[in-house]
Amino acid sequence: MSDTRIERDSMGELDVPVSALYGAQTQRAVNNFPVSGQPMPAVFIAAVARIKQAAAEVNRDLELLDSPRAEAIIAAAQQLIDGEHADQFPIDVFQTGSGTSTNMNVNEVISHLASKEGLEVGPNDHVNMGQSSNDVIPTAIHLSAALTVKERLLPALEYLKATIERKAGELDDVVKTGRTHLMDAMPVRMSQELGGWASQVGQAIERLQSGQQRLSRLAQGGTAVGTGVNAHPEFAARIAKALSRQTGLELRPSDSFFASLGSQDAAVELSGHLRTYACAVMKISNDLRWMNSGPLAGLGEIELEALQPGSSIMPGKVNPVIPESAAQAAAQVIGLDSAIGVAGQSGNFQLNVMLPLIASNLLTSLTLMTNVSRLLADRAIATFNVRRDSIDAPLSRNPILVTALNSVIGYNAAAAIAKKAYQAGRPILDVAEEQTDLSRDELERLLDPAKLTEGGIPG
Repeated sequence: MSDTRIERDSMGELDVPVSALYGAQTQRAVNNFPVSGQPMPAVFIAAVARIKQAAAEVNRDLELLDSPRAEAIIAAAQQLIDGEHADQFPIDVFQTGSGTSTNMNVNEVISHLASKEGLEVGPNDHVNMGQSSNDVIPTAIHLSAALTVKERLLPALEYLKATIERKAGELDDVVKTGRTHLMDAMPVRMSQELGGWASQVGQAIERLQSGQQRLSRLAQGGTAVGTGVNAHPEFAARIAKALSRQTGLELRPSDSFFASLGSQDAAVELSGHLRTYACAVMKISNDLRWMNSGPLAGLGEIELEALQPGSSIMPGKVNPVIPESAAQAAAQVIGLDSAIGVAGQSGNFQLNVMLPLIASNLLTSLTLMTNVSRLLADRAIATFNVRRDSIDAPLSRNPILVTALNSVIGYNAAAAIAKKAYQAGRPILDVAEEQTDLSRDELERLLDPAKLTEGGIPG
């Protein structure tokens, strides 16, 4: 018994696996693009299915598609939205630049599922009615990205920000040596240091929320070149409303279908925001690694949660694996953004021809930043312990504390005290008492590290 069947499209006949729910056009793409073995993301396939479902509703209401076929398409599309038949979308990311192969893959699967005895549902004439790959794929990029930002990324960032702020509140009494150029500087509170991280995450949230406005503008209705040929005049507005009802997003037709088909500026913008946030994640991760370094020969200011053995040869070694993981993910996002930037330039006249790459990279970046945000919150920031002995001793000997005496004894005199204290390895307080006419009580007041974290001129 043969394990293939014959399917037909406009180019002729083709063998397709018996178990496949797709047809000839999908199989041609599978044969043509054996590039990476990486299929399009599941969330993207679900977004295309949402478009098919909404289009069937709209075409039914406009009396362009009969109710039995529309209901069959709606039901079949829902199966894909629910994640069923995930193995039926094998086409490589590195395919035709319009994503036509993926659009037809979804059309064919829905057609197969919707067709039943006495009811033939065509992939082009019915499932793809009023649409083109050239407006479906850009719409699916916006839709899948906007949903992922709303449902996954923003909640993860809010969670990370809240976790940092809670930890900062717990550590407000911890005063440590600040560092600039990796060298000792004036004291800071650990709560202030963590507050900087929280602010970075908060600014990332603001940028992403702003970018959602541009993602809400859909290409759907522009069809092949932006003119809307073969789509009902009301199709664009109606499908935006239908998709808004489906998703809870506030969606609307693009102000210019020509811009939405020929460019991917909103996706490039979102990727840029993800790159910026990746830089923040890298900064937070590296701060955690430096603070955790040691435990004997490094800074040793904090102790991250021990999660796994750190060496195959050195017993007892434990490494900062969560910050390392997050930093690698951040580096990947920065790289993916570079590829998205190149792809965003590939709009030739009425169509961008690197759409699958943009979709895949953007959704990968969203996933990476979502997951590492929660990892950092739960397995690094919430659980680290402060090693106060490692913080207090260097702070008391920090010669930079003498900065507080600048306004009292002058910069040069203060520099001489700092140099002597550093060379002798003595507390700055003791050396200042010897080198100035100030009383010890006055020096203790002026050089109090906690007071120096409050800003202003000591006095």
